[in-house]
Amino acid sequence: QVHLVESGGGSVQAGGSRRLSCVASGDYSSRRLMGWFRQAPGKEREGVASIWLGVTRYRDSVVGRFTISQDNAKNTVYLQMNLLKPEDTAMYYCAAGTGSGTRLDPPAYNSWGQGTQVTVSA
Repeated sequence: QVHLVESGGGSVQAGGSRRLSCVASGDYSSRRLMGWFRQAPGKEREGVASIWLGVTRYRDSVVGRFTISQDNAKNTVYLQMNLLKPEDTAMYYCAAGTGSGTRLDPPAYNSWGQGTQVTVSA
């Protein structure tokens, strides 16, 4: 069983930055694959970034602006978000999975955090 706790959300103006953190606990083999997802009101949950054994993958709309990283000593995954836009406003979720390779589709993950809200104002 994997337990995930996100933090770092809040309000920011467009063009600003925010760093999200996700502290993971539980069996490491169940969280080799880590990802960040987001869900805006009325929209489906979408994959933002994924990391697997140091390999990263991003959705097109955040390439060059967002960076996913992990500190295994702290059991923490980060999402550094720069040049934020109003369309980045959403609840952001951390997720863990057991699969191989980076994945941006929610079914690839079986453990989810409670989410942290990010609001970007114009």
